[in-house]
Amino acid sequence: MTNILEMDKVSKIFKRRGGGQVVAVDNVTFTLREGHSTMVAIAGESGSGKSTLALLLMGQHEPTSGSVRYMGKDLSEMTREDRAQLRREIQPIYQDPYSAYNPFYKVDHVLNMAISHYNLANSEAEAEELITESLELVGLRPEETLGRYPFGLSGGQRQRLMVTRAMICKPKIIMADEPVSMVDASLRATILSSLQALNKQFGIPVIYITHDLATAYQICDNIMIMYSGCVVEAGSVEKVIRDPQHPYTQLLISSIPLPDTSQRWVDLAGADTDPAILVSDRRTTGCRFAPRCPYAMDKCWSTAPQPRVTGEYRAVACFRYEDSPPLESADVADVFDYSA
Repeated sequence: MTNILEMDKVSKIFKRRGGGQVVAVDNVTFTLREGHSTMVAIAGESGSGKSTLALLLMGQHEPTSGSVRYMGKDLSEMTREDRAQLRREIQPIYQDPYSAYNPFYKVDHVLNMAISHYNLANSEAEAEELITESLELVGLRPEETLGRYPFGLSGGQRQRLMVTRAMICKPKIIMADEPVSMVDASLRATILSSLQALNKQFGIPVIYITHDLATAYQICDNIMIMYSGCVVEAGSVEKVIRDPQHPYTQLLISSIPLPDTSQRWVDLAGADTDPAILVSDRRTTGCRFAPRCPYAMDKCWSTAPQPRVTGEYRAVACFRYEDSPPLESADVADVFDYSA
């Protein structure tokens, strides 16, 4: 089975104004197999590199090192025609449902533009039918949606229109970057159900960028946990969330609000870790999580841990599992081969 989308040891470094640099993505390898209709969550706290990773996968950022390939073609070597195909077949759904629209155009414009730009209909009647079917798929009524300006729709309606636009393009992959973080809780289920429908009914893989582990657990098959640009744990969402192995994943899950007020949250900044580690001014060139890790060893400060296969459909980058076999680049797809 061929790989539809893959990253091979990709890093992205941004230069700071006035000097210095930020490593937004650090040596990440990822593979999505063609025909594998999975939903993969890329999760982590703000600033962990999730959105930069998504932009690299869509070809909107060029990697500083490593390569990104779509259908076997390196994105840096693609022709103009190849990139046009890439933009149609990997459709984004962005976080902000407000800035995605031009307020001077009716919402029909964003749908008609996609149809016209990619030549998706042979007639006006065919275009209208395509729009109607796509709107109904995400729970919108055409008669109540079309012909209105963006300010006349709620945030949830606008975000569902973005799902509609993505669906109209007949994509091979959906890249959803925090698609429900700015809509009411009552509408999140509707939008996430729409993404699940695209995945289950049409076999479209969805890469779901989120900081919300609860929604990732509910709708996704697999998950990558990122910290400071690095992937620290990956595999089946059921195994990773139910039995986290990396110290960061454990702290991240422990920070989820609990209904039982007698149980306190774990401070993600490291309240339960060794104070000597927290106040240390040592600068790590190894594991990024070492300054906050309750299990940090001397080697964690100087050497970056390599991903280890700790079981079926899972891998962890932590020296606590160095007796497990290393995860080879050729086997990365196996970690994400789980589909519920």
